[in-house]
Amino acid sequence: MTEQPLKQDFQVKIAPGKDSQDLGFGSVVSAESRQRLLNQDGSFNVKRTGLSYLSSLNLYHTLLSMKWKTFLGLLLLLYFLSNVAFGLAYSLLGAESLVDSSSTPTENLFVRGFFFSVQTFATIGYGTIHPVGIVPNLLVTIESYYSLIANALITGVVFARFARPTARVHFSKIAVIAPYQNITGLMFRLVNARSNQLIEVEAKVMFARFVNENGKLVRRFDLLELERQNVAFFPLAWTVVHPIDENSPLYNMTAEDLKNSDAEILVLLSATDETFAAVVHTRSSYKHEEIRIGHKFVSIYNKAENGETISINIKKLSHVEKV
Repeated sequence: MTEQPLKQDFQVKIAPGKDSQDLGFGSVVSAESRQRLLNQDGSFNVKRTGLSYLSSLNLYHTLLSMKWKTFLGLLLLLYFLSNVAFGLAYSLLGAESLVDSSSTPTENLFVRGFFFSVQTFATIGYGTIHPVGIVPNLLVTIESYYSLIANALITGVVFARFARPTARVHFSKIAVIAPYQNITGLMFRLVNARSNQLIEVEAKVMFARFVNENGKLVRRFDLLELERQNVAFFPLAWTVVHPIDENSPLYNMTAEDLKNSDAEILVLLSATDETFAAVVHTRSSYKHEEIRIGHKFVSIYNKAENGETISINIKKLSHVEKV
């Protein structure tokens, strides 16, 4: 594939017209924003205001995308507060409505109601604490219905979190501009952080920087031609290389030029997760201060004796040395 058709294909996919290279950020962002567009964790560095909280709330998506420790913490909080609320309701009905027939009855009505709620919510049912009367039994009915719905919804969300295919790729913390063949090249490394297999891995790398056009400072986006845009298999590490020749927008750019133009390298990665047979995506970026000129990556391959399996040391993913 030649360079020109690749650029045309990329431009058509984004948007037609004069401003097709703004990647969807819009002309205002392209012209005025001096912030990082894409954070290293893949999140976009943008903020939207003016929407009401309810209109922008998507509880299901939030529960799916939040970190596991936050998700489990919210479940624990929901479980605790639910039992506190029902325990308080049971205690307000009086001691005669919730009888403790154990050998050492719980005297505190709230504590008794709390633990009875725990047993009801989790369908444990020891039988030592039981409701007496119409109203207490109606409250038990309400809690039973609530617990059925809550447990069903929680089970569904937990299953969806496990079933949702996601990519976990480690990018090198820095990129380098190092000798490549008879020229130089922009390089960064990445490795699959999971034991699953990613196949048909494709990388798109864009170069964003501010330029002066007709006396106006605007942000320009260029798709960088790669030595290899995709790999069929991704068992170890992949060093993505953009050859810097006369046709490259990085040609003859110094570290000072990158800084003055507020340069940023945007990386979009897509692959097929073999386990789920689904396409997954991830992204990252490198700002000008994260690009080392005159450095090269050290080898991450472990020395192998005859017959040993080829292996890499992922701790060296971001290690560089001067050329």
